[in-house]
Amino acid sequence: MTNTSAKPMVNDKREIFGWAMYDWANSAFSTTVGTVFLGPYIASLAAEAAKAFPDGNARFFGIPVAPDSFLPYCISFSVGLQVLFLPILGAIADYSHLRKRMMQIFAFIGAIATLLMFLVTGGLWWLGGVLYITANLAFGAAIVFYNAYLPDIASEEERDRVSSYGWAMGYLGGGILLALNLAFFIFSEDLGVPGDLAVRINLASAGLWWLGFSFLTWSRLQPRHAARTLPAGESYISVGFKQLKHTFAEVKHYPETLKYLLAYFLYNDGIQTVIAVSSTFAAAPLLRGGLELPQDTLIAVILMIQFMAFFGALFWGKLAKWIGAKQSIIVSLVIWAGVVIYAYGGLQGDSRATQFFILGAFIALVMGGSQAISRSLFAQMIPAGKEAEFFSFYEVSERGTSWTGPLIFGVVNQVFGNLRYGILALIFYFIAGLIVLPFVNVPKAIGDAKKYEETKKNG
Repeated sequence: MTNTSAKPMVNDKREIFGWAMYDWANSAFSTTVGTVFLGPYIASLAAEAAKAFPDGNARFFGIPVAPDSFLPYCISFSVGLQVLFLPILGAIADYSHLRKRMMQIFAFIGAIATLLMFLVTGGLWWLGGVLYITANLAFGAAIVFYNAYLPDIASEEERDRVSSYGWAMGYLGGGILLALNLAFFIFSEDLGVPGDLAVRINLASAGLWWLGFSFLTWSRLQPRHAARTLPAGESYISVGFKQLKHTFAEVKHYPETLKYLLAYFLYNDGIQTVIAVSSTFAAAPLLRGGLELPQDTLIAVILMIQFMAFFGALFWGKLAKWIGAKQSIIVSLVIWAGVVIYAYGGLQGDSRATQFFILGAFIALVMGGSQAISRSLFAQMIPAGKEAEFFSFYEVSERGTSWTGPLIFGVVNQVFGNLRYGILALIFYFIAGLIVLPFVNVPKAIGDAKKYEETKKNG
C-alpha cells in the first residue's frame, strides 16, 4: 500500500529557507488584510449601511450587527468551521502523505479569496466578511501542513531556532508589503486613486503576494514520503475519519500534550484577539472607548510593531535556549497580561499616542516569540507520523483563527458600547494560560510521545 519513502533531510538550510518563505508569503494576509485594512474598511462600510436603521446596527441577511463587531464575528465563525474541518484534513494528510499537495491547494484557495476582496464596495460590504471567512479557513488549513513540516526539517535541538526563524521571516515579509501598501494608501489621492479603491487594491495585493511567493516554497519543500494508495472501496474522506477515530482513541497516551494544548488554546485566543482588534481599537473614536489616534500615528505604530517583531521572534528563540521553552512562554504571558491591563486603564490624555508606541513595543517583543516557541515546544510532544493531525488541533487556536476571544470582544463591545471593556475581557485568557501552563510536565510529554512510538514499532 505504501511506496518507498523518500530519504528524509534534516537541518537542510535550503529547505528550511523555502519553508520559512511560506510564512513570508502568507503573512501578507495577516498584516495587510487581518490587522490593518479589512477591519476598519468593512466597519466603515457597515456603519454607512447602518444609517438606514434606527438602532444603528447594520443588517447581515436580516441579522442586526454592530459595525465594529462584524469582522470579529466572521473570525469566530471561520474558526468554528476550522474546528469541524481541520482535524479531518490533518488525518487525510497523515494517511495519504499528500501534505505538500494539500498545502498547495488551500494556499491557492486562500490567495484567490483574498484577491477577490477587490470587489468589496458599498452595498457589498458583507462580501468582505464572506471572503474573509473563506480565506481564513484556507489560511488555517494550509498552516496545519506547514507547521507539520517542522519536526521533519529540523532536529529537536534546532526546532526553537527554526520555528523562530519562520516567524521572523513572516513578520519581515508581511511588514514589507504592509509598508508598501501603507505608502500607496497615504499617497493614493496624489496619484489620482480614491481612498476606497486604494484599500481594495491593497487587499488584493495581499492575495497576489501570498500566491506568488508560495512558489518558492513549493520549489524547495520536499515530500517526506511517496503518496499512499487508497485501499479498495475507500476514499480519502472515509480513511481520514477512520484515521482520526484511531487517533482519538490514542490521545490518552499523551496526557501532558493535551494539558499543554489546553493552555495554548486559552492564552493564544487572547493573543490572536489582541492582534485582530488592535487597529479597530486604535482608530475608533473616543466616545466608543477607542483611542482615535491620527492616521499617521497609527501607521507608524503598526510598522514599528511589524519590523520590531522580526527581531523579537529571533530573540525569543535565544531566550528559549537560555531559560527553556516553557519558561520563556510564561515570561511572554506575563507581558501580554500587562499589555491588556494597560490598554484598558491607561492610554489616556494627550500623551496617548506616545503611550501607544510604548505599548506597541512590548507587543512586538512578545508577539512572534511567544507563538514561535509555542509551536516548537508542541512539535516535541507529538508522535511521528501524526504531525498534521496534532497540528490541526493546534491550529484551531492559531494566528487569526481564534473564536472565543473575538466572540467575547464583539459581544462585550456591543453590549456596553465601549471597546475598552472588550479589551479588558481578554485578560481572562492570559491568566488562565498562566494557571495551566506551569503544570505541564514537558519532559514527560516528550518521553510519552517517544515511548509510544517505540511501542507501536515493536508491536
